[in-house]
Amino acid sequence: MLIFEWVVGVLLGAVLLAALARRVGAPYPAFLALGGVALAFVPGVPNLKLDPELALALFLAPVLLDAGYDTSLRDLKTNWRPIAGLAFGAVAVTTIAVALVAKALVPGMPFAACIVLGAIVAPPDAVAALSVLRHVSLPHRLTTILRGESLLNDAGSLLVYRLGVVAAITGTFNPSEIAPTFLIGVVGSLVAGPVLAFAYVGVMRRFQDTASVIVLQFVAAFGIWIAAEGLELSGVLTVVTFAITVARYSPGITAPRTRILSYAVWDTAVFVLNVLAFVLIGIQISPILERLNQAEQVSASLLAGMVFLTVVLTRIAWVLPASCIDRLEFTGPRKGRREPAASAEEECAPPGLGLRAAVAVSWSGMRGIVTIATALALPQGGPDGGFPDRDLIVFTAFCTVIGTLVVQGLTLGPLLARLGLEDDDPVGQEVGRARAEAYAAALESLDSKASEGPEVVATEALREEFRAALEEARTHDEGRAPETLPSDAVRRRAIAAARDTVLRLRKEGRIGDDAYYVLEEEFDWAELNATPRAET
Repeated sequence: MLIFEWVVGVLLGAVLLAALARRVGAPYPAFLALGGVALAFVPGVPNLKLDPELALALFLAPVLLDAGYDTSLRDLKTNWRPIAGLAFGAVAVTTIAVALVAKALVPGMPFAACIVLGAIVAPPDAVAALSVLRHVSLPHRLTTILRGESLLNDAGSLLVYRLGVVAAITGTFNPSEIAPTFLIGVVGSLVAGPVLAFAYVGVMRRFQDTASVIVLQFVAAFGIWIAAEGLELSGVLTVVTFAITVARYSPGITAPRTRILSYAVWDTAVFVLNVLAFVLIGIQISPILERLNQAEQVSASLLAGMVFLTVVLTRIAWVLPASCIDRLEFTGPRKGRREPAASAEEECAPPGLGLRAAVAVSWSGMRGIVTIATALALPQGGPDGGFPDRDLIVFTAFCTVIGTLVVQGLTLGPLLARLGLEDDDPVGQEVGRARAEAYAAALESLDSKASEGPEVVATEALREEFRAALEEARTHDEGRAPETLPSDAVRRRAIAAARDTVLRLRKEGRIGDDAYYVLEEEFDWAELNATPRAET
């Protein structure tokens, strides 16, 4: 009962901290991290421990599936160079830099364990950065790059992490033996994810009950991770490719009410997982400090501080110079299109973003739930059965998360405001164009269906409503949405035509996933308004 009471209290405290974070425009993980620190020193806190093998599946599978589902494949392809540079280049450099710093400060730590520490703290967390970016109008491309980075850097860092853990425990590392297994695992994951996605879509067509559908979504997230790990594939790559494939091929199999409710459930689940992760690692800090003498505490604090500085400075040192090297297509003209000459500021800048955006990207490297989950997943036990210097690594990882969330997280908002970056709103423009085509398709569906009897008057009224909505969409560049869309049985037919048009535009690549999801939600609510409660 005591543990249950603590969980209830922790969730209540987390809600209050998140509300405070929203009020000050800061990322809520920063406040959760501070709450975890405070909780670590509260007397009487239950000493909860999580099975290391469960940590990655519990915390990462749902978060990665949620992020992968929202990822625009078109935007990933368009921005693949800066995303790859951050997700793989920056992660690799950070891992090596942290490992060298750790080895220099703690000579007795095995180098494999130093590599593991580097892999743990290398990947930034998009949840923290994007929670700040929501409060600031930024170029869409900057947000896309940060999202793509956070999705792919987890895969790279976790692969290095697993190899390092095996090497640290066994004391041996033979690249010639590991490389084939490594490559097979990567290729197998890239194949298994889409295959499982198509099977999942086929199964889900048979379920319409909202509760069952949402439960099966979580079963899929955890089940695919467990299956991938059991087959020695990459759980990260398998879940991410599964989610991206499902997002592309699942429209139409889920009812609007179910889709809207599932979004709310997943947002809540990601929030609760962040809360639990910060609490679980926070309450381990006090026992760790108790096991260290005063000299060891000083040494641990020095290591944590230096690792924090290393991850921050390495990202800055990677992003700013890399944006200048051959301009990485960042400011080069696109094929078949003339562009104005780059300004002095844009000489060192990601494509279309400018130097100020490169500064913003370099400061958006907060660590979060991935770092915490991988630290918690380190094997526990004594000198023979545990991971070398586990306490020191967990303490350093937690301090790095705290440092980046507090120092960068609380200053990112003011920095972005001072940089004065503005969004040209490409998503809004795509939404506007797609909305106009969708309303035109809705009108055409009404004209092609001859109505009889009472439907004649209703259909003519619908035409007037859609004509007004279409005129408003064409008048405004951003495609302003009308306050209401038509409803009832005939209207649902028109909404279905509009929905099919938007789906076609996404398949043709004329609009991105972000614009598609905006319109999908708009039509979901319109269809719900047009559908009696008993039918949904």
